[in-house]
Amino acid sequence: MRISAHTVCTAVRDDIVSGAFPPGARLTEELLAQRYGVSRVPVREALRTLESEGFVTTRRHAGACVAEPTEQEAADLLDIRALLEPLGTARAAQRRTEAHLKVLRGLVRLGQQRAERGQLSDLRSLGDWFHETLAQASGSASLAALLTQLRRKIAWMYAVEPPVQATTVWREYGAIVDAVARGDAERARSLAAAHVERSIAARRQQRPVVVRSLKPTVNTARGRV
Repeated sequence: MRISAHTVCTAVRDDIVSGAFPPGARLTEELLAQRYGVSRVPVREALRTLESEGFVTTRRHAGACVAEPTEQEAADLLDIRALLEPLGTARAAQRRTEAHLKVLRGLVRLGQQRAERGQLSDLRSLGDWFHETLAQASGSASLAALLTQLRRKIAWMYAVEPPVQATTVWREYGAIVDAVARGDAERARSLAAAHVERSIAARRQQRPVVVRSLKPTVNTARGRV
């Protein structure tokens, strides 16, 4: 069975986010084809997609490599999240379906149970599922794709989770879902903005772990004889 470029793209992206491919690592088509058991064609397509997403860059004489974002780029992602996530949540309150609500409520119930019992190992994947479903409920495929990509890149750059009480996080998620269910767009936006603000404040206390610092260029020509 032919493995699609989308499947390969997901696998490579997951390996980048997990650190299996560190920043600056070369990504040769041959190596990736062997790793995932595919031909070079879906690998080539996957690398093009990942370059458009900012996970991969192409270097002269080196080919495709894992990107090395700057600290400023990492900080900008947090600012973008602060703008887009409340917007997506407000749209979800206006456009969500009963199917979206069923999934969101189920995830909140599971998340709250795990958090209260101290079973924290599944919470990250449940949180990702929650946010992806909430983004899809916005009714905008473009906005949902942006929000999902944004969260992936933040998870990659800030690989260490900030110390936040899991019970508090999932209580906030429950309140957001209640507002979305009532169709209260302004309340949903406000709750999402407050949640994002607290999350970003915790992130800003961390130094992003996969970035490179931009050092000012020193002019060594001055003073030469």
